[in-house]
Amino acid sequence: MTLSGYWRSSLDPERVMNVNVTHWQEQARQQREDALTVEEPLEVRLAHRSLAVIMRTPGHDRELAMGFLFSEGVIAAAADVLRIEDESDADGLPLPNVVNVVLRDPSPSESAPSQTTAFERHFAVSASCGLCGKNSISDLLISVPPLDDDTIRVSAAVLYTLPARLREAQSVFSHTGGLHAAALFNLDGDMLLLREDVGRHNAVDKLSGHGLLQDTFPYSQHILLVSGRTSFEIIQKALLARIPCVAAISAPSSMAVELAERGGLTLIGFLRGPSMNIYTHPERIV
Repeated sequence: MTLSGYWRSSLDPERVMNVNVTHWQEQARQQREDALTVEEPLEVRLAHRSLAVIMRTPGHDRELAMGFLFSEGVIAAAADVLRIEDESDADGLPLPNVVNVVLRDPSPSESAPSQTTAFERHFAVSASCGLCGKNSISDLLISVPPLDDDTIRVSAAVLYTLPARLREAQSVFSHTGGLHAAALFNLDGDMLLLREDVGRHNAVDKLSGHGLLQDTFPYSQHILLVSGRTSFEIIQKALLARIPCVAAISAPSSMAVELAERGGLTLIGFLRGPSMNIYTHPERIV
């Protein structure tokens, strides 16, 4: 996609677009070039039927599709997916920004009318909020058991180093300032995986999708760090991924704290420098 007055950046043409802006500095005005984060729709199809349109930053689209299907309960494991492929038009040419998912056993989601209707979407999933589909925390915990590993310990000194490591690795954010990030660390503080997106929940889905596709899932010995606030959806996705410790640069919401408490997750907010708030299960932090 090329818009009038916009052009793809040579730095990262898939995810960065340039635009001319009028910049004011006190009383001085000048024209200059600015970098924007690309936001485009990704349509996810199930057996060639539209399931959802997700507003996202391009890149790692198959991970996003896989993580989205997992977090929404369409699949329970990577083995449920036979293949993820680029969708084609009537002439066999690839459709941009459209992926098709073929399930190994199509009966639960692709053939049963009630199940298909329950998941079918005819609207865009915005980048600022997730598509939860769960009516309550209690409903979620019926299908997803709380974490019960009391042996995991995370060093406070390690946690204090994570925001700087995340920021150093955010390549697109350094150009645009307009992306969220989610990263997985091991318990020693080593960064294992980073994903950036205009939607923080998309970034987490990409992490989950990577683990499903690469057979490194679940993440039961990991720390999840997100660049912004922590919402219910982020904790939901972390619980599904079996992540015991979730940290964020900003604040959590009330439902995020409640779900983390009942789900057995350690939730950390305002992780900035040598300071943090531990909202739930502080016994893991030493």
